[in-house]
This record gives sequence, C-alpha cells and structure tokens, in this order.
Amino acid sequence: MIRFFRTTQQSVIAVQSVIAPDAETIDKLIWLLGDASPIDKENVEAWFSGPRKEMITPWSTNAVEITQNMGIVGVQRMEEFFPVKGADAIYDHMLQALYNGLDQQLFTIKHNPEPILEIDDIAAYNEAEGLALNTDEIEYL
Repeated sequence: MIRFFRTTQQSVIAVQSVIAPDAETIDKLIWLLGDASPIDKENVEAWFSGPRKEMITPWSTNAVEITQNMGIVGVQRMEEFFPVKGADAIYDHMLQALYNGLDQQLFTIKHNPEPILEIDDIAAYNEAEGLALNTDEIEYL
C-alpha cells in the first residue's frame, strides 16, 4: 500500500508500507515529513518528476531507517516527487522519470529481465558494444 503526503513546498512523498498505517503512525509520518499533509486518495492527479521506480534513492534508504528508529513498522520505501508543468518538463533522464499521476503501482516494475549472455571473447564484445574497457580490465575479466 502507498500513502501520499503533500509537503509545505508542494512536493508529494510516497510512503510504501506492507501494512496500512494507523492514526498514530500517520501522526509520526506527518511529524517526520515536516508537517506534510496526508492525501486521503489512492492516487494523485498531476505531472511529477521523481526517481525512477527501478532505483531506490539514498534518501529513501535513510528515511526508511529513520522510520524504523521511530518504531514505525512496515515501511519499505519512501520517495519524493516534484510537481512539473507537463510532459515537456526538464528532468534528469538518468536518475528521474516523468509521471502523469501517482498511483498504487508507482513502484511496480513491469520489465522482464534480459537473458544472461555468456561472453567467451571479452575483447571482441568490448569492441562490438563500445564498452571502452582497457587491456588491464579485459585481462582481469
């Protein structure tokens, strides 16, 4: 389950947990998130930029650890999303993604993993794929 909180700066923080938070837990999260307001909906309609769902941010790792130290049980991930004007917004394509609304599938990854490749000739693969490995690195591998 994902609960959403709107910060005083208008960003939205998504809190994923394995159990539904009770009133005391929500109060603790409000305090932790700097008086963020809980959004009592399962989705938030607007454009946002935020971390790619495949990459848990260091901010999330620290925030989850803080919740554990506060005695909050079951929080798996927390991420912050920033409002943008639309699909043409500028964002960091390597670390972020654009979201047209936030919902309960926000952190669900729907990609199938690529098959494992057995590489016999690393030097040839390096050349073919443009990996730019130097001879020491190729020798090591």
